[in-house]
Amino acid sequence: MTAQDKPIACTLGLGDFKTRIAWIRDLNRRALRSHARDGLALRLTYDACAVDGVRELVRRETSCCGFLRFDIREAADAVHLVITAPEEARVAAETMFEQFAGR
Repeated sequence: MTAQDKPIACTLGLGDFKTRIAWIRDLNRRALRSHARDGLALRLTYDACAVDGVRELVRRETSCCGFLRFDIREAADAVHLVITAPEEARVAAETMFEQFAGR
């Protein structure tokens, strides 16, 4: 299955989805420095000490939201994560990205 063949939907059940969102919000509360939206890309910057949490976020989200692309860049003072949605998800991107950038 290619990226284009993956459904534009989260595959988590409602209970698991709520738990995941709570986990992401906790990570963000502890370590998110900034976020910026650029069209179909969401740029997140985390404290460097959150690198393991950001890697775990990507691992978890890749398994349930395979249509999104995740790019992690580690620097000495920060972890940069770019989440990119495909064109087919443009309408839903606002709601999807709020889950990742919300505090």
